[in-house]
Amino acid sequence: MKLTEFDQYIKSVTLKDEQIPSFSNFPFNLPVIRSFKELKLHPNVTYIVGENGMGKSTFLEAIAICLGFNPEGGTLNFNFSSFDSHSELDEYISVARGANKAKDSFFFRAETFYNLASNIEELDSEPGLGRKIIDSFGGKSLHNQSHGEAFFAAFMDRFQGNGLNILDEPEASLSPLRQLSMLARIHELVLEGSQFIISTHSPILMAYPDSKMIQLAESGMKETRLEETDHYLMMKQFFEDKDRVLHHLFQ
Repeated sequence: MKLTEFDQYIKSVTLKDEQIPSFSNFPFNLPVIRSFKELKLHPNVTYIVGENGMGKSTFLEAIAICLGFNPEGGTLNFNFSSFDSHSELDEYISVARGANKAKDSFFFRAETFYNLASNIEELDSEPGLGRKIIDSFGGKSLHNQSHGEAFFAAFMDRFQGNGLNILDEPEASLSPLRQLSMLARIHELVLEGSQFIISTHSPILMAYPDSKMIQLAESGMKETRLEETDHYLMMKQFFEDKDRVLHHLFQ
């Protein structure tokens, strides 16, 4: 059953701006952070979209760390570091939880998924740990698959119902067909009581109807619709008049 605003796992994110020592340094100098006060999340799917450099991954990373996730991804049980590069934004936000607690949680980060796959292999190579972690990802080494296959294995095999899932650019390495399949998987999990927070550039993944769309821009953060996003408008223009777009692009 879908979550509602009364039983969603994460309700809102608030910036503790009075505690920030300076807005001159990263990440507090990002326009969206300087103007950010509070974001109320959708009980099913909340999208964070916008151009590169607007702070999508930084914002999602801060939410994940604040909730107890490892900065490089995985479940709440993962604790490894390949390169300590996350910002300190998590120390200056507050995440309001709902009355219910998710039975399963996952932070998927395309940028560091290779590191997560390596950590799984390291843990599974240790003796006496019982069931192997990779069994939850379909049983096949993530390193012995293409990036797209490994990503898809996580979505299809590891993600469960009644889960809180934070996804940072999950469309990376996924073909358009696989993106549609992932959208169907998101719907299945939403019907099983899962909540998603997703950062993406993909108009396909942005298309889930029961959702909230937040666009990050130089002017700050605002709620919008799929058809009003720069991603959708650009792709629409390209496919409706490809020759004209290419003509202007190549001049």
